[in-house]
Amino acid sequence: MPRRPKTEAPTQVPLAEDARIEEFLAHLETERDASPYTRRNYRHALTEFQRWRATQEPGTVDWGAVEREDFRSYLRYLGRDRLGRAAIQLRFSALRSFYKFLIRRGVVPASPLRRLSLPKREKRLPKFLSAAQMLALLEAPLAPLRAKAPDRRPAGRPVTAAVCHRDVAILETIYSCGLRISELCGLKAEDLDWSAGLVRVLGKGRKERQVPIGEPALAAIRAYWSLLEASPAGAEPVFLSTKQPPGPLHPRILQSRLKQHLAAAQLDPGLTPHKLRHSYATHLLDAGADLRSVQELLGHAHLVTTQVYTHLTTERLRRAYNDAHPRA
Repeated sequence: MPRRPKTEAPTQVPLAEDARIEEFLAHLETERDASPYTRRNYRHALTEFQRWRATQEPGTVDWGAVEREDFRSYLRYLGRDRLGRAAIQLRFSALRSFYKFLIRRGVVPASPLRRLSLPKREKRLPKFLSAAQMLALLEAPLAPLRAKAPDRRPAGRPVTAAVCHRDVAILETIYSCGLRISELCGLKAEDLDWSAGLVRVLGKGRKERQVPIGEPALAAIRAYWSLLEASPAGAEPVFLSTKQPPGPLHPRILQSRLKQHLAAAQLDPGLTPHKLRHSYATHLLDAGADLRSVQELLGHAHLVTTQVYTHLTTERLRRAYNDAHPRA
């Protein structure tokens, strides 16, 4: 079979709606109860493949006619586009799930992705903040109020005391509970058990778990709510946006505010909210928590996902040994 010529990156031209993809995404939402983030990522991955395929064979993708060699070509294209291994794995995870769906629906007899070798993901240790750095970050949101010089948004409007205290409560809650950004933004007032010091969290795959929340985080939430016209109740979000009428906080706003607080604390502003989750897990293990308990607290489906944090503590101990032992 003659090889198709190499093509340039797919241009951003409008694509005809693919009924199979729409059925698959609806299946993820209604039958698999997949999160909006999963559906968004899978839609992006499948649409991206559609665009690439259109440079090879114009028109609607015939999913039953795509062969393993076509996916090998796509894999080479992604490699030339300098995508990281994790990004490539995500795209093929979406494609594999899509083909499983097509097989169950009787659209295709088998998946052309079977036995397709992908590059292994790099083993990178997650970044985290030390306890001292974490303390500096937790104090950063209130610095403008102490200095009597309100923080300002790009538009020039001063950030209110309520927003400053909201940000403290957000950081305290992420660090106290080890939450993902989506889990934090989805917290409702009724999820807080004040007397027991517990939070009900809706995690990946809509799986529910209970995690402890410390008194500093609860006190920060109380301080934030005391500055609102009315404390949230029932299904209302714990952390509100500043829009009118207020709604749940958007992850993008949280990320933007975190960058400002990291810079104010003289820390790397490129750190993401997920690094606070890494800090939570690492500090727990450093203090002697067992791996299985940390797995349950983080909501990891598999213990191997949690084990990456043991490498962090091992590396820390190794550095301490090398620095201190005369025969290291």
